[in-house]
Amino acid sequence: MSHENQPLIFEITKEGRIGYNLEPLDVPDIDLGELLPAGYIREEAAELPEVSELDIMRHYTALSRRNHGVDSGFYPLGSCTMKYNPKINENVARYNGFANIHPLQDEDSVQGAMELLYDLQQSLVEITGMDEVTLQPAAGAHGEWTALMMIRAFHEANGEGHRNKVIVPDSAHGTNPASATVAGFETITVKSNEDGLVDLDDLRRVVGEDTAALMLTNPNTLGLFEENILEMAEIIHGVGGKVYYDGANLNAVMSKARPGDMGFDCVHLNLHKTFTGPHGGGGPGSGPVGVKAELIPFLPKPVLVKTEEGKYHFDYERPQSIGRVKPYYGNFGINVRAYTYIRTMGPDGLKAVTEYAVLNANYMMRRLEEYFDLPYNRHCKHEFVLSGRRQKKLGVRTLDIAKRLLDFGYHPPTVYFPLNVEEGIMIEPTETESKETLDAFCDAMIQIAKEAEATPEIVQEAPHTTVISRLDETRAARTPVLRYTKQA
Repeated sequence: MSHENQPLIFEITKEGRIGYNLEPLDVPDIDLGELLPAGYIREEAAELPEVSELDIMRHYTALSRRNHGVDSGFYPLGSCTMKYNPKINENVARYNGFANIHPLQDEDSVQGAMELLYDLQQSLVEITGMDEVTLQPAAGAHGEWTALMMIRAFHEANGEGHRNKVIVPDSAHGTNPASATVAGFETITVKSNEDGLVDLDDLRRVVGEDTAALMLTNPNTLGLFEENILEMAEIIHGVGGKVYYDGANLNAVMSKARPGDMGFDCVHLNLHKTFTGPHGGGGPGSGPVGVKAELIPFLPKPVLVKTEEGKYHFDYERPQSIGRVKPYYGNFGINVRAYTYIRTMGPDGLKAVTEYAVLNANYMMRRLEEYFDLPYNRHCKHEFVLSGRRQKKLGVRTLDIAKRLLDFGYHPPTVYFPLNVEEGIMIEPTETESKETLDAFCDAMIQIAKEAEATPEIVQEAPHTTVISRLDETRAARTPVLRYTKQA
């Protein structure tokens, strides 16, 4: 089995080989024709691979060794907070009382799980400065959409359904305008000023009677704290709009500043980022949404409440609710992990998270500023953005730098984002990385900068040591092969 040419599982199949024996079915057959339209019923048996248990283990173990993850290497992925996931979280999520229950059980039989969810909600209320939290949304963008749907319902309930504009900064996460569009709004861009912050004059220019909300990340995508946030909130509230907080960067201010105290009306959080749930590759995730009192009636239902008798109950009697946004009650396993993290860290620990995240980012930024352009030369928060303009003049693009980092065993940082930085390189170290790791990464970046000057072809042709050589991203995006086709 070649290391360079790992075959697909379908390519090592041998008829008659068995990896596992199932017990005979002890349930009656069902006529699929009664359940599915004829066009959706497979005429022939699925061509599943036939592989021995040993070959299965070797195949997937070999593939796993090619993967890069937070347990195997540094992940300085700006704006994504890919930090270490403590294993105590995994252990608690696997407790029988959490892992082996079912959402259709009677409420009386899962009071412990409901208590955990309720306590998690209350913790997030305290952390964010909101008045109530829903755990239903399945991810960050889902939380964005949920919050916007509540804002839309609020305006409609107040006879202001004409408010159809959502304002987003030019440095916003791409999910912000996408979520606004899916929620039925039109997006309006507000410019950044020379300091990398929202331009207040431009904000005043774009607001009006049709403003539904401002979507904002603070610190913003450049890793800079929006110093004028109270004035920004006043501008939006002054025209009757709501202020929404994208919680992707909460890691930078957790236990130091609360969105609710900054004037935000609603917030989504990424439990799979800030609160150490594993994420990547499309899931799993959890994107709770917190709201101020005015938006509570519009929360997705059911709403988890605690009765006067101390029992926990799902309340479906919410006539103004936007309805259910996810089957059942959210991604329970991720919520258990976040709850465990909050309880093990405690208030002091969560505050230390912020302090070390900010310290690590500033340390790396100052080590690298001599070798790359620094568009905004000021203290950052949890992440910072370099520019590869200097290297571009030598024929080395930011993409080349990212590819070259693979040779050093690092996952590349986010590149070409935010869009208002030419040849952008966004780096977020998180608080969990040691100084030795940060120094080693900085050493690699410095070496690449020197290579760009002395031997640019080394960087331009990277990577050199990976199993798969340099890929054509354009071709992969335009002509992806998404299913296996058996060759004749």
